[in-house]
Amino acid sequence: MPHHHVDSYTRNYGSDAYTVERYELELKIKLSSNLLEGTAVLSIRALEPLATVALNLTGLRIAKALCQGRRLATRRRGPQQLIRLATKLAPGERTELVIRYTGNPRTHDGIWGEIGWEELTDGVLVAGQPTGASTWFPCNDHPRHKSTYRFEITTDAGYTAVCNGRFIEQRRAASRHTWIYEQSEPMASYLATVQIGLYQQLPLDSTGRLLAYAPPAAAQRVRGAFSRQPEMAELFERCFGPYPFEQYKVVVADDELEIPLEAQGLSIFGVNHLSMDWEAQRLIAHEFSHQWFGNSLTLDSWKHIWLHEGFACFAEWLYSEASGDLDLATRAAQAWELLDAQAKDIIVADPGAPDMFDDRVYKRGALALYVLCRTLGRDPFFAMLRSWTETNRHAHVDTDRFLAHAQDHAPDGVNVHALLDPWLFAKPLPLLPAG
Repeated sequence: MPHHHVDSYTRNYGSDAYTVERYELELKIKLSSNLLEGTAVLSIRALEPLATVALNLTGLRIAKALCQGRRLATRRRGPQQLIRLATKLAPGERTELVIRYTGNPRTHDGIWGEIGWEELTDGVLVAGQPTGASTWFPCNDHPRHKSTYRFEITTDAGYTAVCNGRFIEQRRAASRHTWIYEQSEPMASYLATVQIGLYQQLPLDSTGRLLAYAPPAAAQRVRGAFSRQPEMAELFERCFGPYPFEQYKVVVADDELEIPLEAQGLSIFGVNHLSMDWEAQRLIAHEFSHQWFGNSLTLDSWKHIWLHEGFACFAEWLYSEASGDLDLATRAAQAWELLDAQAKDIIVADPGAPDMFDDRVYKRGALALYVLCRTLGRDPFFAMLRSWTETNRHAHVDTDRFLAHAQDHAPDGVNVHALLDPWLFAKPLPLLPAG
């Protein structure tokens, strides 16, 4: 496959010719005019002979690209910026690119709606999945590549900037404040984020591992809506293994959001999600579970999206049961009824780009896990899942690897492929096992 099409789902995004080992992003953001001035330092390692670096950057202009102090020629090709290196790199060789860029970042509109950098009523939100990272920094925009990050965000005084990773320091000047974060666990570009608003920090547990950032006026409601977060953490660590990051941060934007969003080590909700009812709690559980399935274990190409979304939907059902709401079997039966009433024209393990976030991928993916859980028995099933997250921690996964892993944990006489293929690779909806 030519390197400029790493993934048929997101054509022209990402390159297999090189990987970025580290991004250091220094951004100055003026909120009133939505002006971004950025310097990105990319530590690059060639994976094949490399003369031109194809980066993704959309809606922003490169002012200059430098390598070892030398200015490099750049040209645009669709969502790609092609940067010609002064000297060709051999596979395994490293170099550092410094890219100065500027503009008024905005979402880009595609088959998945508006993604990327979004202006809020008062602040900024980033929704990166799947190709939104390129709306705010130059990147090798495919989840097959993971990198470490440093963020240095300077914005209007009084506003809080929240990014992935560990908070390092805040510097104050008269009208501008700078926030610095270090993301040391490897991260896919779509999971990188910056959230800016008039937020106050609220602890959600006694350890400081669970934090919320929220508009002060919503503080009480945030404490209420996220009061079960420590319980959720306990359940998911028991079922999925240790939480893969240092902290989990929840950002509540002072706006209504259509859906919550997950980034690495944090999730973003709207003020409309602050409720104890099932619909809101389901979303809170869903986004949290992505820290394991999606962020620590990341798909190798977008067709395997069920390995993120099917697992997160299954996690909702687990939480439903653990919290004294409907049990797993009832949630599974309800999901099956819903699917039975819909068109049966989707292949869960390769739904095609337009349908990759279709609810049927989520629910059928979750049902595949439910059927596997029923067949293996609960204890062996969760032992299998914990070993799955441990083996692939901060790495990449695909469907075949999951099926082989499940087979390794299956009792004699259970053929995992025969069991799950009808759910994942065929269009008709299989019957749920009785009982």
